[in-house]
Amino acid sequence: MSDNSLRIVWVYPDLLSTYGDQGNVLVVERRARQRGLDVARLDVRSDQPIPTSGDIYLIGGGEDRPQRLAAERLRRDSGLTRAVENGAIVFSVCAGYQILGHEFINDLGQREPGLGLLDVVSVRGEGERCVGDVLADIDPRLGLPQLTGFENHQGVTHLGPAARPLAQVRAGRGNGTGDGTEGAYNDTVFGTYMHGPVFARNPLLADLLLKLALDVNALPPTDDRWFEALRNERIAAAEQPA
Repeated sequence: MSDNSLRIVWVYPDLLSTYGDQGNVLVVERRARQRGLDVARLDVRSDQPIPTSGDIYLIGGGEDRPQRLAAERLRRDSGLTRAVENGAIVFSVCAGYQILGHEFINDLGQREPGLGLLDVVSVRGEGERCVGDVLADIDPRLGLPQLTGFENHQGVTHLGPAARPLAQVRAGRGNGTGDGTEGAYNDTVFGTYMHGPVFARNPLLADLLLKLALDVNALPPTDDRWFEALRNERIAAAEQPA
């Protein structure tokens, strides 16, 4: 990857790309290129080392066994942890979100250690699976409009004191704890249960990662008519009574 490029790393597409979350990579890459940025994208499979020099790392969702395998390999590799120590931005979805926490329940029903990059712990919910559209008001400190996404998970994620809720749900279950929280984040690491892909539904969320990686307060405008049409459609669908 060129030293002058914005370096985007897609982590373990062979294990954690079950629910179309690769769309997040496509959106953030496209939005960077629309601003005239030189982008270097690297898809890192689970048999390859995680580079430590990336600017933005994206991790998707996956089924239970691939999630365990991904967690084992990321712990052995340690590249993602070192990248965060270097100031990299990480955005994770569903299984990836749980892996970034302290622990989760694996496919064997055992507590599986995570990477500890987010102060969260995930357990398996006892009630109905969380499935359906999500509408959520993002943390006002992030300065973004309402989020829309789609959740499909059995996990329940509890936030510790060092993690902030990414959003508060208006529709959907979010973290599954009953307190209305959805996702979690700290300064540079983000997690959510929202698929969609979430960046296609919320392009300004992708732009937030670009601004953090570039250390800028604003980006040149782009043509968002397609994204807005999708957002409006999904928000209207979620607001319909059940």
